[in-house]
Amino acid sequence: MLEKLQALEDKYEELTKQMSDPEVLGDPAVYRKLAKAHSDLTEIVAKYREYRRVVADLEDAYVLQEEPQDEEFEDMLAEEIASLKEAKERLEDELQILLLPKDPNDEKNVIMEIRSGTGGEEAALFAADLFRMYSRYAEEQRWKVEVLSSSATELGGFKEVIFMIEGQGAYSRLKFESGVHRVQRIPTTESGGRIHTSTATVAVLPEAEEVEVHIEPNDLKIDVYRSSGPGGQSVNTTDSAVRITHLPTGLVVACQDEKSQHKNRDKALKILRARLFEKMQEEALAEQAAVRRSQVGTGERSERIRTYNFPQGRVTDHRIGLTLYKLDLVMNGDLDEIIEALITADQVEKLKETADIHHG
Repeated sequence: MLEKLQALEDKYEELTKQMSDPEVLGDPAVYRKLAKAHSDLTEIVAKYREYRRVVADLEDAYVLQEEPQDEEFEDMLAEEIASLKEAKERLEDELQILLLPKDPNDEKNVIMEIRSGTGGEEAALFAADLFRMYSRYAEEQRWKVEVLSSSATELGGFKEVIFMIEGQGAYSRLKFESGVHRVQRIPTTESGGRIHTSTATVAVLPEAEEVEVHIEPNDLKIDVYRSSGPGGQSVNTTDSAVRITHLPTGLVVACQDEKSQHKNRDKALKILRARLFEKMQEEALAEQAAVRRSQVGTGERSERIRTYNFPQGRVTDHRIGLTLYKLDLVMNGDLDEIIEALITADQVEKLKETADIHHG
């Protein structure tokens, strides 16, 4: 581990030197690339330097301990050594986590898709509640939310809603939300007051840049038609709704929210690109199936990941066995505690894997 850290520090020094080179300063593209690499290393290098300081102080303290001292000074030294040892262990743990391979998608924007599952109108209302929850969370993070496509129901629920969240690190914090979310509550539509169970499925896709997923125009079949609102009433009288079929994969995306055909087409392409990107990644992962994947975020579409129980005011994440009794806060976008716990569990899983690889 220390060799690796030393190599990273050398690289950091090298980048610092390159960034002050007049030639580099004159080339914004190269400078940007170096600056990004430099900032990616800043945190780990600072931690490593702090770690080296602690180790040096610890060695000095041991040397002093060898020499005859008065009792008071010895007590002070013993305390100092205990606290330095603690700091050393903490820094070692932090450094190990910082050395874990980064998910290349972590900094990306995301496209989220929420679909109502079993439970009819109640499931659609729950899908709308989840959309509101993620929108609130995004607001807290100062991220931007844009609806790309939606199909609403008479009572204000969603059969499906697809939206984009733009902001730094959006994917890193939302990627564990993929899967089946289950709600238990007495539906507003139910007069008898029995508790119903309904579900909604969430998919989280990293936004794909055009350079990552090139779509051949000839591979697309584009249909335009008139969009219709809930209950069949026509939203507008022009053919502005767009349906795009990607012929090689059979993926179909339809958008009808915007009044302009051009905007609907752009949004549909964004969704298509993200789905193709995810497909490519899934195929790549299947090839690496030999490399075990941690249980936290397999993001299986069919995997039941969380239950929201309204009568008891609790939320349970089944993957990590976490239960919180603050359902109203969670539904209002207070997701940090759950997200942090999922990120930590994922890191622990990865640390175990790297340890297995080294010992295996």
